[in-house]
Amino acid sequence: MRRRGLPDPLLVISDGAPGLIRAIEECFPRSARQRCLAHKLRNLQSKVPEDQWPEFKARAIACYQAASPALARLLRDDMVSTYGAALPSALACLQDDFEACIAHLRFPLAHRRAIRTTNMLERLFGEERRRTKVIPHAFGERAVLKLMYAALIRAAERWRGLRMTEFERRQLTAIRSELNRAHAERTAPIVSANVTASPTRLSSRSRT
Repeated sequence: MRRRGLPDPLLVISDGAPGLIRAIEECFPRSARQRCLAHKLRNLQSKVPEDQWPEFKARAIACYQAASPALARLLRDDMVSTYGAALPSALACLQDDFEACIAHLRFPLAHRRAIRTTNMLERLFGEERRRTKVIPHAFGERAVLKLMYAALIRAAERWRGLRMTEFERRQLTAIRSELNRAHAERTAPIVSANVTASPTRLSSRSRT
């Protein structure tokens, strides 16, 4: 991407694999990171009793699909106060990487459904496995590349339904500015407030 002169993407979506998260943060320091909500909900379901899951799921989805990040945090805090004593492991899972779970809420409303999970990428993996499984020895590198490009082209057709008006473009430009500013603040050199410049010392022994 950089060799082609492209900037870091605005958003990178991944599951919760620690190595993958670290790679994203190191390779794309000017990008926001979205935690796949489909994976997150599966993790939550494994920690909630079956009879309580429908209500818990509805409230978790309300957090993740709130109108704004601020409202999402309020709904999360309400869940913590409601379930904190009864479901501590589920609440720990809910709070883990929460900011990454709601990163999509910074983006245009019309785009959020398409960017809150890794489903599109996993669909591509599924298409590749479906074809290579039946004829596993018929593919060389060139054939696999052609297959993946065809799958990407077909997936891109779905993105053409996303609205990209001038208002959405301005929103994305503002997000890019925020991400660049945050990166600049994180990487700025730290200057201690207690360090002051030493006064110049004059000496009669010096000829300067």
